[in-house]
Amino acid sequence: MKGIVFTALNDLVEAQFGMEMWESILDQVHPESGGIYTSVEDFSDDELFAMVAALSEKTEITQTDLLQVFGRYLFSVLISRHPVFVDNEPDYFEFLKSIDGVIHKEVNKLYTNPNLPQMDWQQDDPDQLILSYTSPRKLCYLAVGLIEGAAAYYDTEIEFDHGPCMHEGADACTFEIRRM
Repeated sequence: MKGIVFTALNDLVEAQFGMEMWESILDQVHPESGGIYTSVEDFSDDELFAMVAALSEKTEITQTDLLQVFGRYLFSVLISRHPVFVDNEPDYFEFLKSIDGVIHKEVNKLYTNPNLPQMDWQQDDPDQLILSYTSPRKLCYLAVGLIEGAAAYYDTEIEFDHGPCMHEGADACTFEIRRM
């Protein structure tokens, strides 16, 4: 996983819970990296999972809720570094539909082996979009947060349904998003 994810998690934890919490997580997890991250370097997925589990244990906030909050925060971090992706898509649904075919394609050019999820979409109604998320990491709750972060960025009120899920044995997670 790219270091930008870890630096963003570090920033979020310090902002929401304090530097002592971040240090406590590092002391508990003993990450192979030593907790020293650069945005373009690759780090073990296991470090992220262990850190989220430790933060959940310390804060008594579920891992799924933490990943969702982190996804909303991560969206703002990613867009601040790569604003072209939102600049090129002035509409929320058009932005979501561009994730796999445009954004992930460009990320693959920028970074070596980014190991991105696959996002497919279906739209039969102009106010409804169905996204299918597939990833061996099963970070669908992080994806939910990213999608919610995008809705906030585009000032779009949505109803969101996380249907079938890989955590429950489905081949992919299905997100039904309705624009209000």
